[in-house]
Parts: sequence; structure tokens; C-alpha cells
Amino acid sequence: MTRPAEPSEHMDAAERRIVTFTAGSHGLVHTYELSIPILLTVWVGEFSTTAAALGVVVTLGYGLFGVGALPGGILVDSFGSKPLILACLAGMAGSFLLVSVSPTLPVLAAAIAVWGLTASVYHPAGLSLLSTSIDQRGTALGYHGIGGNLGIALGPLATALLLLAFDWRLVTAALALPAVAVAAYGLTVDVDDAGDAADAGADGTGSADAGDAAEPDGASDDGTKGEVSLPSILSDTRLLIAGGFLIVFAFVTFSGLYYRTFLTFLPDLLGDVLGGLVDVQLVDPSSPYADQFDVGRYLYVAVLTVGVFGQYLGGRIADRVPPEWGLMALMGVLSALALLFIPATGTVATFVAVSLALGVALFTVQPLSQATVAAYSPSEARGLSFGYTYVGIFGIGALGSTLAGTVLTRAGPRELFVVLAVIAALGALSATAVTRFATRRD
Repeated sequence: MTRPAEPSEHMDAAERRIVTFTAGSHGLVHTYELSIPILLTVWVGEFSTTAAALGVVVTLGYGLFGVGALPGGILVDSFGSKPLILACLAGMAGSFLLVSVSPTLPVLAAAIAVWGLTASVYHPAGLSLLSTSIDQRGTALGYHGIGGNLGIALGPLATALLLLAFDWRLVTAALALPAVAVAAYGLTVDVDDAGDAADAGADGTGSADAGDAAEPDGASDDGTKGEVSLPSILSDTRLLIAGGFLIVFAFVTFSGLYYRTFLTFLPDLLGDVLGGLVDVQLVDPSSPYADQFDVGRYLYVAVLTVGVFGQYLGGRIADRVPPEWGLMALMGVLSALALLFIPATGTVATFVAVSLALGVALFTVQPLSQATVAAYSPSEARGLSFGYTYVGIFGIGALGSTLAGTVLTRAGPRELFVVLAVIAALGALSATAVTRFATRRD
């Protein structure tokens, strides 16, 4: 796993260590998430099962990954972010070790379920830590996103290459090691020092912000309450709703739908278009590895990789303008690019240009979206707010896969990208509603 670049000099040493820790953890979450589809091709034969049965196994893990974000956010508000991130890393490493020794399909299913459950706490924990501990919040979220994009793009590629040389059991056991290494690094990270610096604010006075001023009795300095109870969860939820968080939730749900709808079948779409424009033979067509070297998959990796620049750009924008205003513009750009995708398939140059532009714009949204969630939620309910956020993005947003498959089956790519344009337009409208009807808390 490539180690994320150290943040800029505008952060102090404690803040840089937090960003490095969270960016590395974020990258590993997505490395494991997207290594599973690569491993499916091996597991079909290894466990003498069907794609349908393995689909149920994967759905279990991915379902827990999305749904578990909400209880994960509750735990973050109660016990703090760092312990939850460390538990996440330990759980993911343990789950892949269990995968490596799984003798039967039920044991494999249990291992994947453990991965989904433990990975689900990461986003509320990591984003809560960054949003409450780092003064340059947008930039920090951008670096955090870069770590995630490196995991998204390079994790499955590394898994596929390792499987060419080693047995899948050895590969999955080896995949557990980076999580152990990042957890060991995390033990050296002092979140309190960075939290004190962030509390000082831009004016250096050390005064608390509005969110801290509204901190309820019993909350600690870092916003955690040290308890989990239904009344406290309901109280924090009412606090979020009173500030218009439902509008923010609507936006992140639209962004999640766009993300899943766009990416789910993108490798096949890219391969189909490029196959009609160019004839590239990377390996002998009779080779058993020929399918692994489809040029469309490499363009897909490129689309995900240029998202690194989008994450950085989004982070810088979030530190310079209100992030919700940036989202209004970005969702408009995504709508326009979706409408341009099919016309751009006429030539290789225009097709590659629009594909890469979509990759940049898609991931520019993420730091801006996360900064908006942080700005419209009080610090004492920050974990809960990100819990709800990732239920919207990964839970409801997962319906984008079904939506994409249905549109492609009953219509075609042209109609799919019209649907994407509509989703982005609805996202732009919801971002506009945030600026008019929601109340900034931070």
C-alpha cells in the first residue's frame, strides 16, 4: 500500500500524523473492499460453489459495511475516534486471516461478515477525528480522500498481480499485514495534541467554536459522552434534524447514488467503447490471463487514480469557500459530463478526456461533501452525523448498482448517463437547499 503524502506545512506535526494515520486506514478499508471481487473468481472453484452463492456472501459483507456505519457513528460519539479506528484495523486484519484459513463456504461468509462489520465503523470514526482535530479541515479531508483513492485504484490491482504468482490463501494472509502496520503507527498518534490546536482556531485564541459552546453537560473535551443510550441517540438525532441535517442527508444520498451508478458497470462500458475504437492486444489472446488485461480495466484504474487530484482539489476548495457552494457547482459539472459521455465516444481522445474528467469531478465532491456534513453538525454529534451520512452513501447509495443494471438491461448506456445527469441535477438542487434552509453549526 502506498503511503499517503505528508500534508502541507500549514498543519503541525500532530495534525500531520493524524492525517497520515487516517489516510492510510482509509486506503486499507477500500483495498479490502475491492480485493473481494478479485478473489471471487478464485473462490468459485476453490469452494465448488456458484456465483449466486458467492453473491450472497459478498452482499452480507457489503451490507454490513453500509448499515454498520450508523451504530459505528454512535460508538464514536461515545468512546472516541481513535479506539474505533484501531478496532477497525484489527478487525479487518483478523477477518482476512480468517479468510486465508477458511475451510468451507460458511466460514468464508463469516469472515467476510466480520470484515464488513469492523470496516463499517471507519468512515464515521476517521471523518469525525479529522473534522474535530484539524484546523485546515478541507485540506485534511482532501489528503484523507487521496488515501482512499489509492486503495480504490491500487488495492485490487495489487491483489490481481499477487494472485498471478501466489496461492490465494497466502495472498489474503499477506493482505492482513498492512492493517497491522498502520494500527501500530496509530498507537503512536496523539489525537489530544491536535485537538487542542484545532480548538485554538484560526485566531489562535484557544476559544471554542459555536459547536463546542453548545456542548451538552457530560460531554468531554473531544465531544465524546462515554455512554450509549437510546435517549442520547434520539436527543442527538433531534439536534441534527433541528439544524436541517435532513437536507444534507438528501445531498449525500444523491452523491452516493451517482457514485455507485457510475462506477458499478464502468469497467464493462469502458471496455466496450474502447473495443470499438482501438485494437490493443496486451497479451496473447489464447493466454489464460488474457481477460485480466482488458484495456478497459486499465482505463478504469486510470479514472480512479486521477480521482487523487480531485480529492486534493476538493480539499483546497473546502478551505477557501463554503463547501456547500462548491457542491452546487460540482454537481452541475457532473450532470454536464454525464450528458457528454456518449457523444464523446466518437474518438479515443474525446472519450478518454471525458472519462478522466468524470473521475476528477466525481472525487472532488467527496472532501466538499464531508466538510459540509461537518459544518452542519455539532461536534458532540459528529460521529452520529457521519454514521447517518454513510448509511446514505453506502446503504441507500448501493441501490445505484441495481439502478445501473436495470437501465442497461432494459435500455442502454445512453439512457444510463441521462439518469446520471438527473441524479447529479437533484444533488445540485439539494446542495442549494442546504445553503438556504439548513443551519451551520461549526
